[in-house]
Amino acid sequence: MLTVDFTRFPLAAGDRVLDLGCGAGRHAFECYRRGARVVALDRNAEEIREVAKWFAAMKEAGEAPEGATATAMEGDALNLPFPDDSFDVVIISEVMEHIPDDKGVLAEMVRVLRPGGRIAITVPRYGPEKVCWTLSDAYHEVEGGHIRIYKADQLLARIREAGLKPYGTHHAHALHSPYWWLKCAFGVDNDKALPVRAYHKLLVWDIMKKPLATRVAEQLLNPVVGKSFVAYATKPHLPKAEA
Repeated sequence: MLTVDFTRFPLAAGDRVLDLGCGAGRHAFECYRRGARVVALDRNAEEIREVAKWFAAMKEAGEAPEGATATAMEGDALNLPFPDDSFDVVIISEVMEHIPDDKGVLAEMVRVLRPGGRIAITVPRYGPEKVCWTLSDAYHEVEGGHIRIYKADQLLARIREAGLKPYGTHHAHALHSPYWWLKCAFGVDNDKALPVRAYHKLLVWDIMKKPLATRVAEQLLNPVVGKSFVAYATKPHLPKAEA
């Protein structure tokens, strides 16, 4: 399940891509399939080991084009182990709401992104996320949990302050908002509640089968209750005199 829309965020074979806070690797895998040279970075060593295994399996299965590369590594988003201008593309999906120093993370992403490069940032959307916080303290008051809810204009202001130029936004995963509302209402650790189990089965069916009816429904509902807010931006080229 991808949050970044690659029709709005085009990727070319050979692009150097950093998936920052990659988690289970969903965006990194898609970039690898598209022929990119991918680095998937996360501070969670266990998840990085799993991502590395999937990269190896994809290579063995011939899922990645010739020339594509993939590396999974443990690292700190506030102290990236890369030189300036190392990447053509940076993706950070559902990460910034966890990090106290979000300005520091943005500064590091801008540093390693080449001039003219592109960045995709996704965070939980304010409205659906606010419902979750209202229904359940346990949803966000956990170690490593969500520490803030971004409003769209607030995130875009952060992006501009970091020196990036936003060029597009949208919402995603409307069908997932009710699932999390149910989880928060019945207990975030209670997967046995009938409404939660039933809705989870619906989501799994939708992800696996991709029926037209739910695809159309989600497209219609995304502007209203989309779970994620997605922003795309570029790093401007330096003026010739400054360069």
